[in-house]
Amino acid sequence: MLQKRLTTPLGPVTAMSDGLALTGLWFTDQKYYGSTMPRLTVVSNRPVFDRVQAWLNAYFAGEQPIIDFPVKPQGTPFRQTIWSLLQEIPYGEVRTYGELASLAAERVGHLVGGQAVGGAVGHNPISIVIPCHRVVAGNGELTGYAGGLDRKVALLRLEGQLTGAEDRVTFTKN
Repeated sequence: MLQKRLTTPLGPVTAMSDGLALTGLWFTDQKYYGSTMPRLTVVSNRPVFDRVQAWLNAYFAGEQPIIDFPVKPQGTPFRQTIWSLLQEIPYGEVRTYGELASLAAERVGHLVGGQAVGGAVGHNPISIVIPCHRVVAGNGELTGYAGGLDRKVALLRLEGQLTGAEDRVTFTKN
């Protein structure tokens, strides 16, 4: 596995790749840092890292860039299901843990508990690109983010989900 340190306005991140796909992206001080990173990785520069850095630059410039590089998180089948659901949350929108549990239940064919969903969301190995920051509590509170709640707030502000001094998402009724 290969790794490279990249930059964001919220602090440095470590990107990991198998040489072709992005397999990890962690803030260097986040909880579960490098949780799927093998003990031995080589610092390297590959085209995928340049593409991820360009994507991060565009994202933090307020654009909604298309993910134009392969993304391949490593985890259990259940976590893969949750991470797939995270990738379906559009820019500027949020989902609750309960909503994710319901969607996951449909995919796996049995009830899924909120804590299991929370564990999978929290162990997402590809921060920002797989947008776990878009998951909030049922009442809109910004619970948990392995990169730190200050970063979750910043990401949701960037995407327009929070304005001013808000510290929770306000849901609109359909």
